[in-house]
Amino acid sequence: MTFALHYALRSDVGLLREGNEDSAYAGPRLLAIADGMGGHAAGEVASAVAISAIAPLDQQDLSTSEEMLDALAAAVAAARDTLHDMSVSDPAVEGMGTTLTALLWADAEVAVCHIGDSRAYLLRDGDLYQITRDHTLIQSLVDEGRLSPAAAANHPQRSLIMRALQGSTDAEPDLAIHEAMLGDRYLLCSDGLTDVVSDEDVHEVLSTVPDAGQAVDQLITMAIRNGGPDNVTCIVADVVDESGPIAPTRKSVLAGAAAGGDARTLLRAATGHGGADSPGGPADASPNGRVSHLAEDTEEDDDELAESRRRWPVVTTILVVLLAVVAAGLYVGYRATQGQYYLAADRGQVTIFRGINEKIAFISLSSVYRRTGIPLSHLPGDLTLPTNPTTLAKSQATLTSIKRAYTCKRDQQAQTQYGAALNQWNAKYGKVAANKRPAPPTEPAAPPSYCAALGAG
Repeated sequence: MTFALHYALRSDVGLLREGNEDSAYAGPRLLAIADGMGGHAAGEVASAVAISAIAPLDQQDLSTSEEMLDALAAAVAAARDTLHDMSVSDPAVEGMGTTLTALLWADAEVAVCHIGDSRAYLLRDGDLYQITRDHTLIQSLVDEGRLSPAAAANHPQRSLIMRALQGSTDAEPDLAIHEAMLGDRYLLCSDGLTDVVSDEDVHEVLSTVPDAGQAVDQLITMAIRNGGPDNVTCIVADVVDESGPIAPTRKSVLAGAAAGGDARTLLRAATGHGGADSPGGPADASPNGRVSHLAEDTEEDDDELAESRRRWPVVTTILVVLLAVVAAGLYVGYRATQGQYYLAADRGQVTIFRGINEKIAFISLSSVYRRTGIPLSHLPGDLTLPTNPTTLAKSQATLTSIKRAYTCKRDQQAQTQYGAALNQWNAKYGKVAANKRPAPPTEPAAPPSYCAALGAG
């Protein structure tokens, strides 16, 4: 018996984001998901780089576990080098990075590569297992017994990643070998699914929906119905017999940012750089920068020139030292501000800025860290922008609160409208025979559980 895969892949931008920073690939021997983050609107670049580096493994003849693990490690290293080179050439994208979760097959052996908080699940004999471990602060607290899994599920800092694929760090992925069995079902997904859909609901869909494509569609729909605050990408793959009744999937599929073009094209689009050097250079000058008139020089002129030459090195040294001291002070002060983050309006959306909201001599002490895609109309009435500078984790927690408050407000309005429509329907048709009255209004989905804590449910 020869194992093969029957799979489906879909990516959705969600309800609050303007662009898709997820990238994914599904092929006969390789499944991979990357969730981009950070930088000057360059998360999609980072995820596309990761997928571009790892996708060729689908075509390579790798038959042993050692070969697969080595190939995955090499692909991750190549992606890291590419991100490093891009960051060096364009400091505006210095902070970009991505998660990466990939499964590479050689018959029954599966090589698992994972870094970040995207996830891989296995459904076997009706039981669901998470076969990757989130590289997040909250997961580390759970592992240490300092936080319960129940508390971690709704913690405002649960998406704070401690390890990711970036050009500025040498963080290594988790690599392992897993043994597949006929009938196994695998799910790879970005946190756009797991942040808003519980493991219990994921388990139910994977257990009860036999078709991989329909299972993917239903998972995406659940994420959107629960607010869809982030990009959401899912791959569902079933392990089948090569010659069995379910035909293996042969076509390779790209989704998300990776499907939109090569990584460097995405980088130019993200940063607005055209990539062409501007012509021009210094104006023509004589070899020493001055014109001599030796015939008109006098002895006094020679003395003044000699004195000037003696004074100039001393003046230059003093100026250089003073400039160095001033520059060092400015640099230390500037670096001290770069550990702070705040939220402000930019281009009609809520944006995370790095630094403080001040200027010195028309030089801004902050820069765009990440545009969130959240319209300003989603802000609750008690929140004003810009917020006070604080840590990145607290700024991200505020973003989570904004998203949840908007979702709860929208769902509460839907519930109110439904109640009014139902009252009207009862008043008009309540006494009409059941076979002669139209169907009542459709009840909207219940608000997420966290709305009760916010006082909006």
